[in-house]
Amino acid sequence: MALDVGEKRIGVAVSDETGTLARPLMAIKRASKREDFQRIVQLVQEERAGRVVVGYPRSLGGTEGPQARRVRRYTEALAEALPVPVEMWDERYTTVEATERLRDAGRRRSRDRGQLDAAAAAVILQDYLDAHRTLAYPESC
Repeated sequence: MALDVGEKRIGVAVSDETGTLARPLMAIKRASKREDFQRIVQLVQEERAGRVVVGYPRSLGGTEGPQARRVRRYTEALAEALPVPVEMWDERYTTVEATERLRDAGRRRSRDRGQLDAAAAAVILQDYLDAHRTLAYPESC
């Protein structure tokens, strides 16, 4: 499962059982940390997630800005509340890629930003899955 943690919403994505394909699941409207964490714990259980990957919004230069610090602190607290491992993953350019994917799929820009947040979480998760598959099965030169 992957999360794209924003100020107003948390985009959620899950993978198939083989850990090959990511898909957007939903967006959670942010409330208190306690309420957010309860909802995420519930989703982890419902989706039988074995790990949660949280998008880490570093700057383009790779440094940690104010938003990345907030997400890191949120992720550290979330890790204590979840029964599965939590890992941060670089999310640079994911919103741009998610916007392009939605447009390519024929979806017009809508007022439902939650759809974009969930799509961004799916981009984060797919990138994570692809990177770990490459590490586990490196191609021959």
